[in-house]
Amino acid sequence: MNEKDLVLGNVLQAVMMLEKSHSFAYLIPEVRTNLVYALPNAKSKEDVAGIEGRITVVNGYPKASGFPKFGASSHMARFIIEIMKVNPEMRAGINFIYNNDFGKWLKEYCEKNNLLMGCVDRSKEPEERKRKEGDSMVWKVAEVIRSVNGRVPDIAYETGAVGKESVSVLIGKSAVEIVERVGSLGEDYVKNR
Repeated sequence: MNEKDLVLGNVLQAVMMLEKSHSFAYLIPEVRTNLVYALPNAKSKEDVAGIEGRITVVNGYPKASGFPKFGASSHMARFIIEIMKVNPEMRAGINFIYNNDFGKWLKEYCEKNNLLMGCVDRSKEPEERKRKEGDSMVWKVAEVIRSVNGRVPDIAYETGAVGKESVSVLIGKSAVEIVERVGSLGEDYVKNR
């Protein structure tokens, strides 16, 4: 089996797991969720598998709108590619909600579970980066890495800016690994909120 098939198989398995997680449905943001897993040495979005059409909520459960496909995500793919420049093992990510109330809970969860949490304040984004669509990612990831002293965090969050929804991203080594981790996070959140 080639590397692309392995990545797609891992994403498909992760999506099937996620679609059974009622608690994760509470964490899906307005922009919806995407789950990505990159090939080793990924350079473009075509080297990153994501969910075509993203993941939404249907009947109280997460539901993939399409199938795993290389090139299906732009935003999350660019995020993971930038993360891989710092730590090539961290090839997967999933985005979920972030707001002030959830953020307080998430910080406590990270402390309790010994997870490193990085952040970026989008209101501080340089104007020249904002002007060109897709040009913000290098700056955003650099800010996240800087916020945790040069390391790749387990979870990164960004505060929103005008026209941008605040989101969190859980980062890991494979799609299955991050879905297991975000599933536990979702269960804890639903139980303790």
